[in-house]
Amino acid sequence: MRLSPSTATPPRGGTAPTRILLADDHALVRRGVRLILDGEPDLTVVAEAGDGAEAIEMARRERPDLVILDIAMPRLTGLQAARELSRAMPGLRILMLTMYDNEQYFFEALKAGAAGYVLKSVADRDLVEACRAAMRDEPFLYPGAVTALIRDFLDRAKDGKDLPARAITEREEEILKLVAEGHSSKEIADLLVISVKTVERHRANLLQKLGLRDRLELTRYAIRAGLIEP
Repeated sequence: MRLSPSTATPPRGGTAPTRILLADDHALVRRGVRLILDGEPDLTVVAEAGDGAEAIEMARRERPDLVILDIAMPRLTGLQAARELSRAMPGLRILMLTMYDNEQYFFEALKAGAAGYVLKSVADRDLVEACRAAMRDEPFLYPGAVTALIRDFLDRAKDGKDLPARAITEREEEILKLVAEGHSSKEIADLLVISVKTVERHRANLLQKLGLRDRLELTRYAIRAGLIEP
């Protein structure tokens, strides 16, 4: 596992640059990250997306080599988009670029198929090397989290514990996010190409599983879970 930036040199002349899709719901962030990446001869941003669902659409259309996903985005989060892209495009490399220095998100990112986890606060230092590591099929983890994450993983393994189980299914997570964003059952059904009755069933299951009463409490839970921003 690559733990810190190295002095790796970009590919020699004649090699096509890595084609990157950048997804973040803040245009200013995308602009800054694009400046970093397009300043490297072996990297080029070929498309941008403002949310997870658009990232999936753009990836299918542009067929990039690498997708960089923010975690907290409208419609679909970066984690949700990563899961779908890993299933639909197995050869695609994925990096998570996030403000969350969070152990749970890190493990979820790995399970979703991400090759690396980069903090926005140090993107100017780590992102370029993370992209190159991903293209070499090497995982990238920002240095500050290494000791704590490895210690936690080893402690769990020693005690015979598994990683924390997901409280809800991926489909329920999709429904929860869209409910919290204010979409009606009909709108959710149209977005996910399922019936309104199925949406209502998932919503009822969410309330029961999470011990919640209404949309307001679902929205508060979604904020705490990082599915939407407050």
